[in-house]
Amino acid sequence: MLYEIARPLLFALDAEAAHVATLRALHLAGKLLPAAQPLAGSPVTVMGLSFPNRVGLAAGLDKNGEAIDGLARLGFGFLEIGTVTPRPQPGNPKPRLFRLPQAQAIINRMGFNNEGVDALIAHVKAAQYQGILGINIGKNFDTPIEQAADDYLIGLEKVYPHASYVTVNISSPNTKNLRQLQGESELDALLGALKSAQERLADQHGRYVPVALKIAPDLDDPQVTQIADALRRHRIDGVIATNTTLAREAVRHLPYGEEAGGLSGAPVFDASNRVIRALAVALQGEVPIIGAGGILTGEHARAKLAAGAQLVQLYTGLIYRGPALVQECVTATNDPGTR
Repeated sequence: MLYEIARPLLFALDAEAAHVATLRALHLAGKLLPAAQPLAGSPVTVMGLSFPNRVGLAAGLDKNGEAIDGLARLGFGFLEIGTVTPRPQPGNPKPRLFRLPQAQAIINRMGFNNEGVDALIAHVKAAQYQGILGINIGKNFDTPIEQAADDYLIGLEKVYPHASYVTVNISSPNTKNLRQLQGESELDALLGALKSAQERLADQHGRYVPVALKIAPDLDDPQVTQIADALRRHRIDGVIATNTTLAREAVRHLPYGEEAGGLSGAPVFDASNRVIRALAVALQGEVPIIGAGGILTGEHARAKLAAGAQLVQLYTGLIYRGPALVQECVTATNDPGTR
């Protein structure tokens, strides 16, 4: 009810200004409101972690970990913050965030704008949240793609002690050449380096932190199979399917529909599900799948599980539906029939 009142006010603002205002409100809520428990759901163990429900927050909403405690009060089973880079960076020039309400979609070309990994860690340390926290890592825009692994290794090393799991984002369309890392030889080298570092860090900290890979929806079935083979070969702990899409067929006729960047929301739902289904066939249960992309209803969340995901993540749907979507999705994914 509260969001139904607030939404017209937020939508009257520029999209990025509304985003900043929402984060500030969530930060304040985290300071002033009593702590809340995750919504009651069907607990599930994925990547060796026990999730109180299957519904999480996707990376991108809270890049710097500023509103962790406020977001926790929405009832998520887990939170993912970031994408964070080793060094602070401003991201791409504004405007860089566009609503497409007719399509229940958003186009963004934010470009990994963030305060850097050290600032994120400081925010994580200051938070009271004790639940499952994923930290999503990326590379700085000015790091040559040939040296991208160095940035991911810095990120992994720094966030490892503070994360429940770490997501490696190689699928944002808004950092030049980043998606090249999904190519067979590039991915093989990156995952090999990350797995070696993960094993070393597990020994160093006496604690194993799972690593997941986030991939794009704009992949054909042979590419998905190749990625699945690499995930199995390097014993990666999970895969998030999917990030935003470069496709524009569904929105080209709309205001802002031709803006550059990644398209999220309802138009990516089917593409994301296609990748999830292809992964499920290729992985045969060996690597768990987290489904993201276009969840606007509880039925959408249920469909992700039916396609082969074990967990789901929300972002754009929250912009259009508000916190009520979390409860709706938790309820929808509680039914054992969704499996």
